[in-house]
Formats: sequence, structure tokens, C-alpha cells
Amino acid sequence: MNNIDVLLIEDDADLQLAVLQTLKLEKINTLGVNSVEEAQKHLKDFEHHGIVVTDMRLPGVSGTEFQRQINIAYPDLPVIIITGHGDIETAVKAIQSGAYDFIQKPFSAQQIINTVRRALDKRRLIQEVYELRRKLVDANSLDNKIIGNSISTLEIKEQIKFIAGTPANVTICGETGTGKQLLAQCIHEHSGRKGPFVAINCAALPESLFDSEIFGHEIGAFPGATTQRIGKLEFAHNGTLFFDKIESMPLFSQIKLLRFLQEKKIERLGSNEQISLNVRVISSSKEDLFLLAEQGKFRGDLNYRLNVININVPPLRERIEDIPLLFAVFVNKAAEDLKRPLPEIKDLKLHQLMTLPWLGNVRELRNEAERFVLGIGESMKGGNDNKNLSLQQRVEEYERGLIVSEMKHSNGNLTQTAKKLNIAKSTLFDKMKKHKL
Repeated sequence: MNNIDVLLIEDDADLQLAVLQTLKLEKINTLGVNSVEEAQKHLKDFEHHGIVVTDMRLPGVSGTEFQRQINIAYPDLPVIIITGHGDIETAVKAIQSGAYDFIQKPFSAQQIINTVRRALDKRRLIQEVYELRRKLVDANSLDNKIIGNSISTLEIKEQIKFIAGTPANVTICGETGTGKQLLAQCIHEHSGRKGPFVAINCAALPESLFDSEIFGHEIGAFPGATTQRIGKLEFAHNGTLFFDKIESMPLFSQIKLLRFLQEKKIERLGSNEQISLNVRVISSSKEDLFLLAEQGKFRGDLNYRLNVININVPPLRERIEDIPLLFAVFVNKAAEDLKRPLPEIKDLKLHQLMTLPWLGNVRELRNEAERFVLGIGESMKGGNDNKNLSLQQRVEEYERGLIVSEMKHSNGNLTQTAKKLNIAKSTLFDKMKKHKL
């Protein structure tokens, strides 16, 4: 029974058969029953998945009464009401009391398909958030830390699992706000290293303080050095040192870091004693370090030492499939932190989010979630960025969102996706390549 998506309650045998056949053609597995009493035998199987579609007027327990029972027992289970022309007012009251939507007889095949798909999408999103909450018991779960189900996100998770236990240095490249430090922390947490994770922002570290901060110093090493200082490298012994924004590190400082990477030893300022260290170095950059090396702005030999393993994090606009789940998680977190009621995330809102450029990436989406919970500034920042796009850019963003949405509805079936979009399959391939899907 776990493979059933829709529980259909309809006592009109002809209408039940028509709906069953319509949904079957869309590969939506549906179980049809004639009464609420029969449906109750199967309801437990839908506790954590699937939806209910029920006629309002049924023999015995009515569909509206059953909907109220479901809303109490299973508040996350979407219920769609089928209603006659004269029952619209009652159907509206059902919506107000918790029903997901209603469909008025007579309805077209496309109406029932679209309504059912929207409800299933909502159900899946709720379940994905539920699964993330369940995994909170495992503080080190990658699924808890790295949220998203796009191909690129899944590949990054697999890459981290594969390389975490190795001692190799890693460079993480991506735009600002894509979560590079989060990935570095995940690598460390899954590495088995007993030492700490130490992060240092190269853009905020003056060159004059580099030696003291990174290597440490002894008493009297320079005027004002009245106490011994343990540097970041030594503090990260048996752990991981993360150099954020390493493209900002001055060339002279790069030479000193290169020497450590070659020898795995340091000397504190004011000391001749060499200290051997076991430190894994992870760095991040929003710039192409190979290009900077060609331009003489970054040392090529250091880049090769750092870039043993490279992880490229795509911007959010290139993995918009992750936006619904990310936004739902951020909204849940914001509602909890801000002590506000959890607002409903409607399909229109998600579609709007998936068409924005997100120049600030995941960080910007998190801010938008907080504004959404507070009820202020609908897509203020994202909306302003979108206004700066040309008409062609806006059209392309919208086109990409439509393709992703239809691919999701078709469960990745490209033939069905092309048919839904009314384009040739070869055209769909071209557009997918163009939009990097």
C-alpha cells in the first residue's frame, strides 16, 4: 500500500473510474473506495505520504466530516474536496477549516491532474522537512547540514563522504553566500580528526599580524609581546584550519603558508624551535585561483598545494530545484527563532522564488525567509535584483523555472516534460544544456 499516492473516495462508480484512469495515465498511483468507512481502513497507510480526494456528499459519514477528522488526526495530510454546483459555500467553509482545495463538478481531466499534483508537491515538501527534523538527532548528518536534492548538491554530498577521511588539502570555490564554510565544517566533522576546526578570514587579517596569528609568538618576540601566543596552525593540530577568502591573502604571506604546507613544521616568532604539526588545510575562494595565478595575483605553487581536491559550489540560480526545500527549512527555523506563527508557503510564492537571480545565494534566501515570517517586504532584495535584469534575462529565468517545475512533476521523465511544455524533445535537450540543468 505504500506505493499509493492518492486515496480517492467517490460513490459514483463512473466518476470514480474516470478519475482513476485519468490519474493512472499520469502515473499517479490511486486507490478508489466508495465510502469513508472503507477509506478509514487505509488511512493509516497515508499518515506520512499521499493525499486524500473525497466527494463532499457520501453515504454514511460525509466527505466534509471526514476532512475535519483528518485535519485533527493528520494535520499535514492534504484533503481535496469534490463538490457539486450547489455546495460551493460549504466547500469554501471546508477550505477555511483546513481542506487543501476543492474541485467543482463537472471538472476536466487537467483540473483534477493539476490540483492533485499541487497537493502531492506540498505533501512531498512537508515530508522532506519532516525528514530533516528527524535527522536532527544526528548532529553530523550531511542531510541535516547540506540541504537540497538537486543533482549538483547530491554530488557535493557524495564528494564530501568520499574525501572527508583523507588528509588531502581541499579548495572550495563558489560565489559569496553559497555556504563554503559550511562545507568545510562538514568535511572536518566527517574526517575523524580529533583536533578542532579553526577558521580564519584572510580578508580581515592584516599582513602585519599574519605571522603572529598563524604561527604564534614567544614572550619578547616584538615590542608588546608580553605573553606567549599559540598560533592558529598550532591550535588546529590534529584538526582542520580553514582559510576563508584565501584569494585575499598577500603574496608575501602566501610564501610562508607554502613553506608550512611543504614541511609541516612551524617556528613561533622569537623562537628557533621547530614544531611538527598534523593539520589539514581547507581554503575557500570566490575567485578562480588558476586565473589569479596566471595574472600574477596568486602564487601558482601555493595553488597546487591547496588544490589537491577542488569542490565547486554552483550558485543558487543554477540549482533552483533546491529552493523550495531550503526556503521551507529556513522559514521553519525563522518562525522558531523569532517566535512567530509558521506561515503557509503557497505555490505562487515558491514559483516567484525560483525565478529570481539570487545574487546573494543561500544567504539571501535565508534573509528572505526571515522577512516572509515577519510578513514584511515580499522578496525585497530579490525583487530589486530582478528589476535590474534585462527583459531577455527575465524571460530566461522564467523559462528555466518552468522547465524545472515540469521536470519535477514528470519525475525526471524528459519525454513527458517535453510533451507538457509542447516542445520537441531535442528542443528540451538544447534548453536544458543552455540552462545547465
